[in-house]
Amino acid sequence: MPFILFPHKAVISIVTTMEDGSTMEVGLVSNEGMVGMPVILGDNITTTTALVQISDSAMQIDANIFRSEFNRGTALQSLLLRYVQGVYTQIVQESACNRLHQRQERLARWLLTVSDRLESKEFPLTQEFISQILGVDSADISEAASTLSQAGIIAYHCGQIKILNREALEKTSCECYQILEDEFIRLLGLLPNKRRK
Repeated sequence: MPFILFPHKAVISIVTTMEDGSTMEVGLVSNEGMVGMPVILGDNITTTTALVQISDSAMQIDANIFRSEFNRGTALQSLLLRYVQGVYTQIVQESACNRLHQRQERLARWLLTVSDRLESKEFPLTQEFISQILGVDSADISEAASTLSQAGIIAYHCGQIKILNREALEKTSCECYQILEDEFIRLLGLLPNKRRK
């Protein structure tokens, strides 16, 4: 891994790929985190792939320079270790969510998370991409998105999603959204009102 990437107004899915080519998101990275976590965990290899969902700006740092700075044990190390804990919580919670919760709840959770990371209620994403990320058939995502749209919660047109009623979307989501939101706020000091502009 030649560099570490810190996205700003970009959203990157960390996905795992099966032998048959099917993929599923196991992590989401934006302005709160980094791509290249194995570098701070003492390795250079990962079994996942980073897919840019929404491109914008990011900062790139040479992995060797970054590792040296991390190993100094400064506030940067403490912050990044708290971030790793947040990612661990995200992976554990989403594993349970993917097994136990309905597709509409999962879609609502995921849309809220993307909205928070972008600090925007509107973003470009296709239903096909969402189905790959959530590991659900595109017809099921289409049905779930249609239900949310008919309820006036989201609008969806030509690959553009807009959250119309955030409160209703939060009520539609499973409890996993709030658990993860609270954990990232606790660990990283992110303010809820800042993330929901």
